[in-house]
Amino acid sequence: MKTIQIDITKAAQFLTPGAIEALEPQVKAAHASLENGTCPGNDFLGWLHLPSSTTADFLADLKATAATLRENCDTIVVAGIGGSYLGARAIIEALSNSFQWLLGEKKNPVILFAGNNISEDYLSELCDYLRGRNFGVINISKSGTTTETALAFRLLKRQCEQQRGKDMARRVIVAITDARRGAARTTADKEGYKSFVIPDNVGGRFSVLTPVGLLPIACAGFDIDQLIAGAQDMEKACGPDTPLAQNPAALYAACRNALYAAGKKVEILVNYQPKLHYMNEWWKQLYGESEGKDGKGIFPAAVDFTTDLHSMGQWIQEGERTIFETVISVETPEHELHFPDDDENLDGLNFLAGKRIDEVNKMAELGTQLAHVDGGVPNLRISMPRLDAYYLGQLIYFFELGCGISGNILGVNTFNQPGVEAYKRNMFALLDKPGYEAESKAIRARLNQ
Repeated sequence: MKTIQIDITKAAQFLTPGAIEALEPQVKAAHASLENGTCPGNDFLGWLHLPSSTTADFLADLKATAATLRENCDTIVVAGIGGSYLGARAIIEALSNSFQWLLGEKKNPVILFAGNNISEDYLSELCDYLRGRNFGVINISKSGTTTETALAFRLLKRQCEQQRGKDMARRVIVAITDARRGAARTTADKEGYKSFVIPDNVGGRFSVLTPVGLLPIACAGFDIDQLIAGAQDMEKACGPDTPLAQNPAALYAACRNALYAAGKKVEILVNYQPKLHYMNEWWKQLYGESEGKDGKGIFPAAVDFTTDLHSMGQWIQEGERTIFETVISVETPEHELHFPDDDENLDGLNFLAGKRIDEVNKMAELGTQLAHVDGGVPNLRISMPRLDAYYLGQLIYFFELGCGISGNILGVNTFNQPGVEAYKRNMFALLDKPGYEAESKAIRARLNQ
């Protein structure tokens, strides 16, 4: 099988000759520190060889649980935030029919997501939608105390028990949580829920290839064996002894760090397939939360082309030249559709008649790359043969390893997120959470100044 490829030609031309190759010693050292467990955050390296250590028996258990949920549910709500839902949503959206909501087919349950916001309207409308439906819940939380997810789960648990009875609720609520401690673990043990473990050494944003991502993906009807197989093959292709030029993840890390050193502070991830929108969102969390600390880090942004060429295209073409683009290009679409002929030709597009729509899309991609490079925007291109589970597994591991190497080159702890706690402390103080009395007093004094 082929592997995804990265082409840095249109980025390297903006750098001093040899700038990327000069980083090879740093790349090797950064990769070795992951392998040797000597980097900052080395207690969160369980993702590094997760694909190759995933067993058939483990996947069989996940698939059996997914089968139980699929047999008993027309709707499954995944409750989680950040890495506890973005990876699963990225894969499910990428593999799903774009109009599955309207098809009315009952082959697969509807997969919904909650616990990722505190919107009263969203949660109320979700509860309304679930009334009368045979729904189940996958509750994903290591601690069980994350506000957004815990709130959603309280609502969903109560409604599931009321609608389906406590016995059925025990069959269709699954917990993915810590092995031994935390509120979610206590609830799962008390209620007798089927549960899976979030490994202690895998952080949320690196967890898509654990039950966190695999169970929802299997529930949606997609092939988690192929997802893992793709990740395994990318793990092999990016081994620590692979030369830089042949190691796609290492080459990506080197190129983006060379661009950062040259003043390119914003990376824009680009796709030409709307189904990759949530892959963009997953990638933004992965790199933003991993590298944005100690006053450092490339800002991760994302666009959906050609749609956003009609909104962000002007800024990208002629705005401040502190950006570069990384384009995900899917070589072969899953469907075939040709541009129709029109007798009147009022739109002047008959010159496209008979061409595949994808050919038009590819020429838009190439034309955009040429225009943006001419406008001073370095471009990296990641080529995927198809948008299927196997190559998405490759893409996930490619980005994860690239992130680990890149963060080590940057000199930050790639695996912590201390800044995420700041808003929580303020929110708890404003809500008068017990134990936050001093903080509450101080923050209210600030607000009254």
